[in-house]
Amino acid sequence: MPKETDTRPFHLKQFSLFHHRSSMKVGTDSLLLGVWINTEKTNHILDIGTGCGILSLLMAARSNAFIDAIELDKISFEEANQNFKASPFSDRLLPIYKDFRIYAQQCDKKYDLIISNPPFFINDMRPIEKVRSNARHGDQLNYEELCAGVVKLLDTNGRFCLVLPYEESKVFITTARRFNMHLNKQMLVFPKRGLQPNRVNLEFIKEKVTSFINEKFVIREENNLFTEQYISYFKNYLIGLD
Repeated sequence: MPKETDTRPFHLKQFSLFHHRSSMKVGTDSLLLGVWINTEKTNHILDIGTGCGILSLLMAARSNAFIDAIELDKISFEEANQNFKASPFSDRLLPIYKDFRIYAQQCDKKYDLIISNPPFFINDMRPIEKVRSNARHGDQLNYEELCAGVVKLLDTNGRFCLVLPYEESKVFITTARRFNMHLNKQMLVFPKRGLQPNRVNLEFIKEKVTSFINEKFVIREENNLFTEQYISYFKNYLIGLD
């Protein structure tokens, strides 16, 4: 991944985008979530906290859906708007500059897929920079508020997908259950073979399930080379993996 001070665009095979101004940059978390999410039979997608717009752009590249992308940070919103306009999918991408909590109260639209790389590390060490802190922590949008908004906006048969740190995912699953959202699928993400998972992709639905699909994804081998699983997963998106 490029350094955070790098002002060059990030290139994927389907599109390019700038991310140096946004509160959160393009990273493995958002890329993996964006490729993992099932986009079949999706017509209307909501991206909560779009940042530079990477998740929305991946959804647009992988589907024919119309995507609404909410962002509260003005600079991030402006960069996402710039990226959307420059993309081949500009007619299906709508950036929205608004607090998600307010949007959820006012919006009557229903979405068949809601996605998010949300504020997290609610109990972890906090970065000093305020904008980055707001993007990484649950102060401005806690898990209860996120779940309440998602339940209101999600279609009866819709899905909610997000990525969280492994320990935080346990807290979120418990919170989601209180809002009658049930874990349908998860992917444990291991940074290196032999280590414990540090991220989890989660998919929730409103219908009760007796069991959920459990997947595993290993990014690097013990020698730090990318795994065959990583290469196979991203070869259609990332340049240089052919």
